[in-house]
Amino acid sequence: MEYANSRANSLLEDIGREFISSNKDINVLLNNVFNLIVSYYNIERGMISIYHKDEGEISVDIHYGYTKEEVERGVYRPGEGIIGTVVQTGSPIIIQDIRNEPRFLNRTGANRNILTNRVSFICIPIIVDNSVIGAISVDIINNSGRDLSEEFHMLTTISIMISQAVNSKMEMIRRERRLKEENAALRSKIESTIISSKIIGKSRAIRELYEKIVLVSNTDTTVLILGESGTGKELIADAIVENSNRKDKPYIKVNIASLPKNLIEAELFGYERGAFTGAIGTKKGKFEAANGGTIFIDEIGDLDLDLQVHLLRVLQNKTIDRVGGIEPIAVDVRVIAATHRDLDLMVEKGLFRQDLYYRLNIFQIYSPPLRERKSDIVLLADHFLDFYSKKLNKEVKRITQEAIDLLVNYNWPGNVRELENCIERAVILCKEDSLRSYHLPPSLQKGTATKSLSFEERVSQFEREIIIDALANTNGNVSQAAKELGTTKRIISYKMNKLGIDYRKFRV
Repeated sequence: MEYANSRANSLLEDIGREFISSNKDINVLLNNVFNLIVSYYNIERGMISIYHKDEGEISVDIHYGYTKEEVERGVYRPGEGIIGTVVQTGSPIIIQDIRNEPRFLNRTGANRNILTNRVSFICIPIIVDNSVIGAISVDIINNSGRDLSEEFHMLTTISIMISQAVNSKMEMIRRERRLKEENAALRSKIESTIISSKIIGKSRAIRELYEKIVLVSNTDTTVLILGESGTGKELIADAIVENSNRKDKPYIKVNIASLPKNLIEAELFGYERGAFTGAIGTKKGKFEAANGGTIFIDEIGDLDLDLQVHLLRVLQNKTIDRVGGIEPIAVDVRVIAATHRDLDLMVEKGLFRQDLYYRLNIFQIYSPPLRERKSDIVLLADHFLDFYSKKLNKEVKRITQEAIDLLVNYNWPGNVRELENCIERAVILCKEDSLRSYHLPPSLQKGTATKSLSFEERVSQFEREIIIDALANTNGNVSQAAKELGTTKRIISYKMNKLGIDYRKFRV
């Protein structure tokens, strides 16, 4: 008895130290506690099961002595088997010999070697605030047939000690499941929207952009789109509107940079008759025209400071003042703004009002430059190739590998707009079914644009390109590439050696 008490005290001390140790992950803590139980007692296998009330299931969380497949099978409903009964009633159960227990379902299918050993089973409820949240259960080899009261009381004490940790783990599992469900719902919503047909790409940056568009579209929240010129900020605004509850209402676009400064106020807010020379009648501004719908203000960073005050008033009070007007006019307009400028820096320099910046920057969307989504370049190039081939009545069907290499390695300071212009120009120049490297602008030619190519150099460039293209199509198979080009393997090998082409680069 003295030995038993000493063993119990040592176990409780070790478990206590596990709880005292700071910054321990819940999984690590529970695993360590369970390993301590196993090391102190003659336990063949055991588990901590968690009761998921929402699903009405009790499943294994922490375990010892079970395979992955056995754990996956060890699922019970309240009232099923011994574990289900303990969770349902909140009362512990001790079985001296599982061979004689009809409630023992062995749902896991674990081999307990009951022919050579007498195996006892102890199951203790884990309770928090009078609610059963799970159970701790163990198999103990008990050939002597002793009453196992020490193990029973020890497991009861441990179930109390770990109850809060198990509760925290249960909450963590719930959060993870909820996040997975929300992510799945979001992915489904993204796939069901029309964003993908407007904004082309599969890179991580574009997937994150899709998610933000879906999240903010069906709200009235003000959106600020930041990004370099040519990245498609207007397309983002269009996608937000197309997927919003205002999609059938007015959608007005205004580009601040394209308007004369002396006309911006009148264009945005309208004017009354006689407000200035030439104002022969009353005119509604863009905000009134967008009433009930959405206004997209592009290049908001170009708005003068004095007009920023007017825009701030619209965002704060939902009213506008016409030039020359006396009474404010109420408007219900969602504002989407965009700029390529660094507004944070402009605020620091006093070029942009801080209060307006805060009003605009409620939900910020970053439009990534092409150099940050290079995996999308080929997708975009193929899209523009198809579009301009049809538009220009050309039969250009593909882009060669060498041309693709140039496209991917270029830095694209003009972003998607520059790429589109590049492909349009190349399609115009192309007189065959494949768009090749020499159809691309000189800026992409890696220095070859600074000199005029000789006849021999042009021939070598053409040979190099068609050989690389054939190798890419045949996964680096030289014989098949030669056959595709209507020549012999010996000639292709000679040309490859001369032109410095390594077929191994094209092996998949």
